[in-house]
Amino acid sequence: METGLEILKRSGLSVTDGRKRILKLFLGREAALSHADIERNTEAAFDRVTVYRTLQTFLDKGIIHQIPTTDNSILYALCKHKCEEGKHHDNHVHFICDSCDKTTCLDDVIVPAVKLPKGFMPINSAMIVSGICTDCKK
Repeated sequence: METGLEILKRSGLSVTDGRKRILKLFLGREAALSHADIERNTEAAFDRVTVYRTLQTFLDKGIIHQIPTTDNSILYALCKHKCEEGKHHDNHVHFICDSCDKTTCLDDVIVPAVKLPKGFMPINSAMIVSGICTDCKK
């Protein structure tokens, strides 16, 4: 797995303390993170706007992807398929645990193709599956 420094360099981004710290959070977790999770875990070193701008930059560069939730909030997860600027390849299912609320990328489960009516053009698709994760099932 790439380090945060390698990801920033590959993406053509300047290396800043904020970007390194936020990437370290993503690299150290399997579950998706919310904006609030990131603020809470960066030891109050960055304000809300800095976190927002960093997340937007990471989205634009294909470093992370967004996961819509059932309550219309957004979670973020590290792209694992070497996505590029403006081109995400993370067409996989996301699992939300009903017990602990952890959201996990199911990288090996692909979102099925949807046949749209003539004239419709898909831009993005997402699939959420909810249930009980292996940690909560114990």
